[in-house]
Amino acid sequence: MPRQIQMVCVDCGLSTAFSPNQLKCARCNSEWLEARYEYAAIAPTFSGAHTRKNPGLWRYHELLPLRDQTNAITLGEGNTPLIPVTNLGLMLSRPNIFIKDERQNPTSSFKDRQAALAVSVMKEAGIREAVVASTGNVAISYAAYCARAGIKLYAFLTSLVPPEKMRECALYGAQVIKVTTTYDKSKELAQEFARQRRMYYDRGLRSIASVESMKTIAFEIAEQLARQAQGTGPLPALVNGRGQVAPWRAPDWYVQSVSGGLGPVGAMKGFRELYEMGLIDRLPKLACIQAEGCAPMVTAFKKSQAHADMVAMPRTRIGTLATGNPGRAYQLLRGYILEHGGAMEAVSDEEVFRAMHVMAKMEGLSMEPGAAAAFAGLFKLVHQNLIRPDETIVMACTGHTFPVQSEILGEGWAQEFETAETSTAQAEPEPEGVLAALDRLDERVRSIAIIDDTPDAVRLIRRILQAKGEYQVYEANDGRTGLELIRTKTPDLVILDLMMPEVDGFAVLDAMRADPVTHDIPVIVVTAKTLTADERVRLDGQANSLLQKGSFLNDELLEDVKKAIHS
Repeated sequence: MPRQIQMVCVDCGLSTAFSPNQLKCARCNSEWLEARYEYAAIAPTFSGAHTRKNPGLWRYHELLPLRDQTNAITLGEGNTPLIPVTNLGLMLSRPNIFIKDERQNPTSSFKDRQAALAVSVMKEAGIREAVVASTGNVAISYAAYCARAGIKLYAFLTSLVPPEKMRECALYGAQVIKVTTTYDKSKELAQEFARQRRMYYDRGLRSIASVESMKTIAFEIAEQLARQAQGTGPLPALVNGRGQVAPWRAPDWYVQSVSGGLGPVGAMKGFRELYEMGLIDRLPKLACIQAEGCAPMVTAFKKSQAHADMVAMPRTRIGTLATGNPGRAYQLLRGYILEHGGAMEAVSDEEVFRAMHVMAKMEGLSMEPGAAAAFAGLFKLVHQNLIRPDETIVMACTGHTFPVQSEILGEGWAQEFETAETSTAQAEPEPEGVLAALDRLDERVRSIAIIDDTPDAVRLIRRILQAKGEYQVYEANDGRTGLELIRTKTPDLVILDLMMPEVDGFAVLDAMRADPVTHDIPVIVVTAKTLTADERVRLDGQANSLLQKGSFLNDELLEDVKKAIHS
């Protein structure tokens, strides 16, 4: 029996059979149409989606608007990993952080989900030419999938899009149209171009296929969290609204960077459908993160405005987050947050680039600035105590960084050595050549002793220090051994935990300051303890700085290290 897919007008409620060529409500002319399915009939078998042979996101085909699966255009999109991030969790004292790694999609972006479904629906509808406006990732995804489907694509890209992304679009055969204007204006031009030539124009949030594609992120997360929980033992019985045990798991928080809002709007629709079918017991809170230089949603949300004012001239270097006019997306996301909880937060470009460093050096995850904005936002939400330590957080890592932009690394990111063969100097080179130059690096290396009885904390601090490649690190896991280490190695700096059995950090400090050999060695105290007034007085003059475990970022520690060593 054919599936029944309905289009429901968000404004007047008219329900009609789904047709990809119908762009407006037949009654009120609204462009805001939403797909609905026979949820009661689908629910009994949907939780077994992971056992099916359909690849990636296509295993959820019952809740996707493609009638004939033979029309599916796929490059292996979806089924991206959900990765626990131990080091970040330790740094933030939030042990249940997971990354939905959308970098693993075919063109390294979550937009591959959108392109896969939208292009498949185009093929089913007999569409041969299409137009998109993009800040980069959408155009690349659509170019790849349109090439596979034999659809001619015209991609309108702003001048802020890196040339490498433009060239990749062209490589797939897309006609690239570079527009020196804002992203919002480029969308207007692309839409008019498509109208005049009677071509299909991808309307983003107003496109049913685009929104429906993003639901699959939520489906995979809920399925994967359940499997993660099963790996640690029997699942606790979480009861859904019908009094039944929910087989899948929703996170407490879903965090994503936001430009136009398609990703979180689609993902939240996915969680709502899972809840309606009884597959999860609750809906997650939503955090939407924007760049400060283009944050119309955040500004409106913090002012309790029902509508967001347009940002006419975005002032951010993060082009993928430069949608100045969010339109109805803001109303949809604000409505969800007001009903189910969450937050909207803005981050500076510098905070985003800093988050890129943190994730690359702490977790080995390289991501584009548009994705890193979500992590910069997470740091803020944790510092504001909006996210509790016991809550499960899923971060959307929406895309990979390539190439690495110069402003992200800054100056001095590589050390350069001139060999004898390339030198223009007339003097005889030293016989050691480049090896001697490399050896001289060790002359500048500073030594640091870490004294802490918590192995995870030691590992975290060591990773932060060694990520810079400049420090010789010694370790001791108790105060007595630590004192012996300090006296033997006389390090340039000591990083000290206060709460250790037998000889605690206070005793180590007292012994160091009483010994002429170790008296002047600077000390950074890193502790999970909330200090009393007397303990703070005792530390005064003894320690160079104090950092709270679980509330510092790696750059903060490194900055304190540099100040202590070079003071």
